[in-house]
Amino acid sequence: MHHYDDSALLTDFYQLTMLQAYFLRGMDETASFEFFVRRLPPGRNFLLAAGLAQVVEYLGALRFTPADLAWLRASGRFDSAFIASLEGLRFSGDVDALPEGTAFFADEPLLRITAPLREAQLVESRVINLLHYQTLVASKAARAVIAAQGRQLVDFGMRRAHGAEAAVLSARASYLAGFDGSATALAAPLFDIPLFGTMAHSFVQAHASETDAFAAFARAFPGNATLLIDTYDTEAAAQQVVRLAHWLQEEEEIQLKAVRIDSGDLAASAHRVRQILDAGGCSKIGIFASGNLDEYALQSLLQDGAPIDGFGVGTRMNTSSDAPYLDCAYKLVAYAGRACRKLSSGKATWPGSKQVLRHYDAHGTMCGDTLTLQHDESAGEPLLQPVIRGSMLLAPSPPLPQIRARAQAQIASLAPELRALTAAAPYPVQVSDALQQLAHQVDERQRSVADADRAHWEADLG
Repeated sequence: MHHYDDSALLTDFYQLTMLQAYFLRGMDETASFEFFVRRLPPGRNFLLAAGLAQVVEYLGALRFTPADLAWLRASGRFDSAFIASLEGLRFSGDVDALPEGTAFFADEPLLRITAPLREAQLVESRVINLLHYQTLVASKAARAVIAAQGRQLVDFGMRRAHGAEAAVLSARASYLAGFDGSATALAAPLFDIPLFGTMAHSFVQAHASETDAFAAFARAFPGNATLLIDTYDTEAAAQQVVRLAHWLQEEEEIQLKAVRIDSGDLAASAHRVRQILDAGGCSKIGIFASGNLDEYALQSLLQDGAPIDGFGVGTRMNTSSDAPYLDCAYKLVAYAGRACRKLSSGKATWPGSKQVLRHYDAHGTMCGDTLTLQHDESAGEPLLQPVIRGSMLLAPSPPLPQIRARAQAQIASLAPELRALTAAAPYPVQVSDALQQLAHQVDERQRSVADADRAHWEADLG
């Protein structure tokens, strides 16, 4: 199987065609590109930055393999000298970025890459791919964390994630955002994420009776058994659990940990199961629920007073079902010492390398950001931090627990209305006078160039 993520060909084809055009013109001066989200999805009041560690890994490993180069030659679409120039291509530039777990808002750059033009251009597609997905999932997961109000949350989304990479990266993104762990086994060796697992309906069906299945599983995992009780009759299974729990405790000193409900009216079932367990002297056995959950479902369940201690959240989080993409972009902001700006309708960008300065009130609550030029030394916390200089990583990526702690602190510092699941007034992001002045200068220069270009061609055609 081809290791697609090791190939520089994991990009849009037009990156390669542009690189050849740059090569033939000798254009490879320093360029700066910034990744940002143009606007927040409806109902979202903040986003959570994630995916930087994978971008750093990608840039460090960037190269065209012999197989990549052979394919380029065989395609017959590229100049041989251009292909030869790719053999030694490595990322040699700089990266500045928001630390993972940082809350951010529309038009604020998450990441800036400054490098020779062809390096900065080539990486666009994969950088967007990596930052977009984890930021999307982390932002959705953060809302589930808010809605769960401290209850256990486990990523259950692998089986409906959009591919293998999505499965493991969504486990990482959700843990970063505050989930307690994942059911995806590979998340543990890859990212040291705690694993949680119960049983499937097939395990119950494979046994002659539910009681046999429950007892077998409890013996296999004494002291940590969560039993799935909705295969046949949820209330009847809960009554079996009561009888079994006492017998296992007395005869084998095995303590059941929880029961899991995966279907039906979760709130009503949880109330009835809790009554059965408590009446049977099993108040220490918890209730875990799963089944097409998201932050809205969690909020509804808890508003109904559902006695649920933990949740498995999968498909709707891993696919961010209500907002399955971010309107994000990676745009050129400077080339060869010249600030650049896109002016397309609805997609205009701010020119030049930028910084975000964050402001807090006396209570430590975020109260506004300033989008400004990179070296602005005005008051405020500068959010973009140096990550790579001259291809050298300045420090290892922080461990996930540290990123997770940052995310929790960032969420806690949001105003209550921004943590709500309904749309709030947009968080204030002010554009500095210096940045607005630079934009005006770039616009004037562009108009002058366009006028001169038009006059040149009219003279030639006349």
